[in-house]
Amino acid sequence: MSPAAEVGSALHVLALTPFFPSDQSEVSGCFIAEPIEELRRFGVDSSVIAVSPIYHPRKQPSSSAAADWVRYLQIPGNLGLSSAGKLLYARLLGRIRKLHGAQPIDVIHAHAALPCGHAAALLSRRLTIPFVVTVHGLDVFNTCFLGGIPAAWRRKVSVDVYRAARTVICISGKVQEILKTGTPAQTRSAVVYNGVNPNLFSPNAAAIGPFDPEILIVGNLLRSKGHELVLRALRNLTPSFPQLRCRIIGEGPDRARFEALARELGIGPQVQFVGRQSRSEVAEAMRRCSVFVLPSRNEGLGCVYLEAMSCGKPVIGCRGQGIHEVIEHGKNGWLIPVDGLEQLVQGLSVLLGSPEMCARIGTAARQTILEKLTLSHQAQQLDGIYRQAIA
Repeated sequence: MSPAAEVGSALHVLALTPFFPSDQSEVSGCFIAEPIEELRRFGVDSSVIAVSPIYHPRKQPSSSAAADWVRYLQIPGNLGLSSAGKLLYARLLGRIRKLHGAQPIDVIHAHAALPCGHAAALLSRRLTIPFVVTVHGLDVFNTCFLGGIPAAWRRKVSVDVYRAARTVICISGKVQEILKTGTPAQTRSAVVYNGVNPNLFSPNAAAIGPFDPEILIVGNLLRSKGHELVLRALRNLTPSFPQLRCRIIGEGPDRARFEALARELGIGPQVQFVGRQSRSEVAEAMRRCSVFVLPSRNEGLGCVYLEAMSCGKPVIGCRGQGIHEVIEHGKNGWLIPVDGLEQLVQGLSVLLGSPEMCARIGTAARQTILEKLTLSHQAQQLDGIYRQAIA
């Protein structure tokens, strides 16, 4: 029996999101596009409206993920976020009325409270369609970790969105904990971890050759992601592991700074900045590496950790972040304190010095994904939340 037959009749969900693959980037927002595709197996048909402020470059749908890209007015920067939902609502109302008339929408799924969640709350009230909203990071109330009146405005609108939603979907227990500290007790929330495609992100089936040590980092090139910590650890490890290399996938505003730091530390030839890569290229890099490291200081969960685990690799992340809920230290991964350079060097020394331990932890990591963190697990939970929203 198909999943759709098991869970009941088909649903039509409208996804409103600022994150989605486009002609500019095939990988941006893949953590939304991939579950949407998997949801079809559960009888959920999704229409996607991806949104972008008018001052950003125009985007077009990617060949791999269909979406209707819409630009809307917004005061530039964080200052305009508190009012952006109203402007987005005004931009979308006529379009969504037409869509709803042609194919009735059962649920609106907004990604992030501002601006999409705010627009969804206004659309829900106007068109009598229930909505849910997903919080994708630790800045639950959109304060941008700042104080002042604009941050207070963004917090107020965010709380109003969460109160109105049928369910607030949190990508980790850490995110849910933050949500509960600032919203009324009656706010309904659920934890739904991001899922992985275990067929794309799979272990290397080829025969295992000589152990060639390589550290892999995948993530935006930002100070908060912990690249600097890895580079400093690499310098400390070089005397013991002279063949050790570090591959860095991603782009961001701090690339030049990290490249300069690598040269300053005398490890420039050992570090390769390869820029943004396709999903298949990232999967291949994960299969090829010895250890995946991302000592991020601000991570709601982090899909890349799960993808590396699915490839059967030992993963190093930080305690107190969302990934702490998935990794059992020394069993299916490795945990260090935030900014823990000494602990990172120690952990890498242990793992790089023992291919057998890497293999054991990697096997356990893969099993963790298969048991509870695939795209199918995520889609099944989302399907249940959608059906509960219309019950």
